Amino acid sequence: MVRVRQMHEWVVSEDEAVAIQQRLRSQVVVGDDHGPVRRVAGLDVAYRDPDIAVGVVTVLDAESLTVLDQAVVRERIDFPYISGLFAFREVPALTRALEKLTVEPDALVCDGHGLAHPRRFGLAAHLGVLTGLPSIGVAKNSYGEAGTPGPDRGDWSPIIADGEIVGRVLRTQREIKPVYVSVGHRFTLDSACDLVLRLAPRYRLPETTRTADHLGRIS
Repeated sequence: MVRVRQMHEWVVSEDEAVAIQQRLRSQVVVGDDHGPVRRVAGLDVAYRDPDIAVGVVTVLDAESLTVLDQAVVRERIDFPYISGLFAFREVPALTRALEKLTVEPDALVCDGHGLAHPRRFGLAAHLGVLTGLPSIGVAKNSYGEAGTPGPDRGDWSPIIADGEIVGRVLRTQREIKPVYVSVGHRFTLDSACDLVLRLAPRYRLPETTRTADHLGRIS
């Protein structure tokens, strides 16, 4: 079971949400503060209607990529869609799903951004701080200025925001559209990209994201 710290309320105003991000971002650790990653959780949110979030977590063996555990939670959304505050819509359902797990993961792979965020505190960073678990963001779309990496698997280019490198555009398969990787908590960008490549041996998206997305579609 994953323990989630209750560090703030979720039903807040836009200004309060921004203040929470600014307060908690100082707790993000950028560094390889983790042991061997043997079990990895993929996190995703599906929507059955505009007001219901379906939080999905799958836990995979990092070597075989087989599913070891999974959880699904439906949660009413109490926060509007506001750019830069997406975590306040999705994290409540995801944390409830994490709390239902019987296999605790060594790391979280989130469908979203970490430090690639206006306040350097995207969904992956938020989840990492609340759970204390190492986390990374793997997004399908970019934030900031993103170059085009070379065509081969493992090629990358930096994502830059306000003159700072906040992530990487990573090619997971040759000549296939890349993904956008950023640190969430307790990872370096190098090790985050290494993990994504381990988890994406055949397809563009890591298997953590693919299994969570599939479970969300059928739940």
